[in-house]
Formats: sequence, structure tokens, C-alpha cells
Amino acid sequence: MLKKGTKLYSILTGSCPRCQEESMYEKSNPYMLTQIFKMHERCSHCGLKYKIEPSFFYGAMYVSYAVGIAFAVAAFVISFLFMGASLKTAFIAIVGTLVVFMPVIIRLSRNIWINFFVKYDANSVQQHKHAVEN
Repeated sequence: MLKKGTKLYSILTGSCPRCQEESMYEKSNPYMLTQIFKMHERCSHCGLKYKIEPSFFYGAMYVSYAVGIAFAVAAFVISFLFMGASLKTAFIAIVGTLVVFMPVIIRLSRNIWINFFVKYDANSVQQHKHAVEN
């Protein structure tokens, strides 16, 4: 299911969407809050520039809304339907889930956003090495 070469692999691991050889982020732990947005400028394996244009990742805000809704629905279903919590408790579970998982939601949203625009290319590492040598 989580095979290299798939969009899902790149999204869940935060790896370069083109070559999937390294993390796009300087620190892989999203809970290092001061480092959450810090990304490498380029992939050292294939040369992909992550910020394709200025303010490129602003579009990830739209994705984060959808991802946040998915987390909120999951929290509601688990707390209200499976555990039988009251609506008030389910609301608290939703808010708690969104607060706790916000760094993960931010990173997932950025990963999804860049994967809309960049496709996997297994030959990109060799092409980059050849271009650098010449």
C-alpha cells in the first residue's frame, strides 16, 4: 500500500514528490513547532525546487481545511458513535484533536498540495546528476 513511487508515499512521509529520496523538511518531527515550516530549498537528489513560486504553499491552506474536517469527523465518530460520549464531550474531543494534530495537519496539507503539481519520476536522480556533471 505504501510503496515508493506513489503519491501516498510522498504525502505520508513528507518526501520529495519527484524522487522520494529525502524529506522536504529540515526537521522531520512536525511537533518541533519553531521548525514546522522550515523546508530545504531544493531536493539534494533530484534538484526539485520545493517553493515552485513565491507564496506557493498558501494554497495548502485550502487543503488544510479539508484535512482538518476529516480529523474532526474522525474524532466525532470515535467519541460520539463508538464511545457513546455526549455531544458536549464529542465537541471537546473534536477541539482537542484539532489542537493536538494541528502540526500534522499543516505538514500533510503541504505534502498534498505539492503533490498536486509534481509527479514521481524515477529517472529524476540520474537526470539531475547528469545535468550537474555537465
